[in-house]
Amino acid sequence: MDIQQLQGLVNQMTLEEKIAQLLQLTAHFHEGTDNEGQVTGPMEEMGITEPMVTASGSILGLSGAQAVIDVQNMYLSKSPLGIPLLFMADVVHGFKTIFPIPLAIGCSWDMELAEKSAEIAAKESAVSGIHVTFAPMVDLVRDPRWGRVMETTGEDPYLNSLFARAFVRGYQGDHLKDDPDRLAACVKHFAAYGAPEGGRDYNTVNMSERQLREQYLPAYQAALDEGCEMVMASFNTVDGIPASGNEKLMRGILREEWAFDGVLISDWASIREMVAHGAAEDDAEAAYRAIRAGVDIEMMTPCYVNHLPQLIRSGRVDEALVDEAVLRILRLKDKLGLFDNPVRAADPVREQEIIFCEEHRNVSYQLAVKSSVLLKNSGILPLRPDANIALIGPFAQSGDILGWWSCEGNKDDAVQLGDALQKRLSGGKLGIAEGCGLDSITSQQIEAALETARQAEIIVLALGEESAMSGEGGSRTDIRLPQAQLELVKHLKTLGKPMAAVIFNGRPLDLHGIFEEADAVLEAWFPGSEGGAALADILLGNVNPSGRLTMSFPQSVGQVPVYYNHFNTGRPMDPANQEVRYVSKYIDSSNDPLLPFGFGLSYTTFTYSDLTISSPELKAGEALTVQVKVTNTGDREGEETVQLYIRDVTGEVVRPMRELKDFRKLALAPGESGTASFTVTEEQLRYYHSDLSFTSDPGSFQVFVGPNSRDTLEQHFKLNHL
Repeated sequence: MDIQQLQGLVNQMTLEEKIAQLLQLTAHFHEGTDNEGQVTGPMEEMGITEPMVTASGSILGLSGAQAVIDVQNMYLSKSPLGIPLLFMADVVHGFKTIFPIPLAIGCSWDMELAEKSAEIAAKESAVSGIHVTFAPMVDLVRDPRWGRVMETTGEDPYLNSLFARAFVRGYQGDHLKDDPDRLAACVKHFAAYGAPEGGRDYNTVNMSERQLREQYLPAYQAALDEGCEMVMASFNTVDGIPASGNEKLMRGILREEWAFDGVLISDWASIREMVAHGAAEDDAEAAYRAIRAGVDIEMMTPCYVNHLPQLIRSGRVDEALVDEAVLRILRLKDKLGLFDNPVRAADPVREQEIIFCEEHRNVSYQLAVKSSVLLKNSGILPLRPDANIALIGPFAQSGDILGWWSCEGNKDDAVQLGDALQKRLSGGKLGIAEGCGLDSITSQQIEAALETARQAEIIVLALGEESAMSGEGGSRTDIRLPQAQLELVKHLKTLGKPMAAVIFNGRPLDLHGIFEEADAVLEAWFPGSEGGAALADILLGNVNPSGRLTMSFPQSVGQVPVYYNHFNTGRPMDPANQEVRYVSKYIDSSNDPLLPFGFGLSYTTFTYSDLTISSPELKAGEALTVQVKVTNTGDREGEETVQLYIRDVTGEVVRPMRELKDFRKLALAPGESGTASFTVTEEQLRYYHSDLSFTSDPGSFQVFVGPNSRDTLEQHFKLNHL
């Protein structure tokens, strides 16, 4: 349909019908299915009438091809204008085939695999009847106490922006109407949801506009630049105003400055939550603020349908605001081809062929391999396939490796570590003991674990958080492994046998109690459907780990927030003279994280040398070339992620100690050398000044190249604007 035809539909609708198009409900409000949808927030009596449901515009959380077909057909049989429903869901890291959590995907530093994972998630979702996914989540994070760090790709705005683009490409493809196997993407949560005070979910966010623009907004903008069709407003306040009613944020930055004309949706009940925030006296004022801010769809509260009619008739709200919101929704439905085929790709027969197929599971395996990060290795990994191994811990034989927001994923389908190891051992033996529960331990469990370990040459610990310990509403003040698991480690340590630990978790942890006790530590995250297979192959050396951290691991929770691109302060600590008191430091801990951004080990080793820069001066409109030689000094092939960081030594606004600007991956055979080459331009050196102008400063810059944000070679250049 063209824009005139869509506008014609708007013109034919009554005011109440238009406003109902702005309402999103879960499936149980609709006829045609007994599915109650995915309820992720507090349910309450909403005062929703049958005419509101009949005219409502979208459904949250229903999937399954036949269920969607039934509901859509029943809905259209009652729709006077034949406007189809939109079906939306949280397809965050897979639909039925579950991929590693997004934080783990970030650690792959692999945009092609990230894009492929989103493409597969879209295909499985679309054949099951879904049209829109509430992904990607691109919130920048610096506080591992916050449970939703598992949904993001990390602490760096540049890397987050690359992943935002990759996910949008994967979900949406090139043209939604011509490719029914794709979904419309919805970037979230706009804005700065990842910076809540105290790491507590839904909590206050407060920062300068300059910091907001420099650190937190780039990934959202990158998703929109890639063509993302939707934006979800965040729960939090921005400069004291809840995002769902924040006109400066939504009308000013999103709509006017960035020219976004797609659909803006609230998060679950976030419009009504303005009352709890203290930013609206009642539901009517919440509706007034949200529609003026430009929120098109209200998710699961009735503020719009109950109060916008009177607000418009009284003259407080211009009906044109509702008309433009409805037109945006209809335009999205048209882009998805729903007016031509209201059930789109939903197909019960094809659904059975596509969902969780071998091809999709293979990509999940590849991402789990690439996402795992080897944090420590004192030479005990990889394991020999003929070794006598004791696999001990609550994750030794657990399907709880999918993580939060695993959509239609089933823990029973997940490849368990014990099964995968047993299958791959050739001549070796595997003894398995639970050792303890996730957060409880008995003397019988300890004795069984010790007896299993006594019969083995090497102990592999399978430890971590259960999936519900992270994710939405999963904030924690203590980010250590549960005490029962640390107690298990102490008992096993008394045997004096080599120990390797595999950690399953949704956030960076305080690893004290395991990092110093184990001889090797492999960060598995929640690795998805094929996680056990991927980890078994890494442990046995069938594949070489190559993941790199995208969040710093703290020494302790007292350091939080800890992140690599921090400021120097006016009293920086000299690492060579840590006894000086009156500098910016702790008296009971190092300032440095336990493990820095970009860190990750391999079963081979790499050396960096011959860092060169093409000129000591960079002029506007020109470019510098930075090159470094990387040599595989080990005895097996490996992939190295070579990282380029830059520091603006002196700025009008204080600049971070270093900022990631680019990276290259080099696959090198033993003894082979390769060159990583980077181009540096003036545009990469720009930042937001105190007046919010986005420019660069002339002067001195440092260039750092290395395997992580800490261990780097250094060069210098000057920027000349002339």
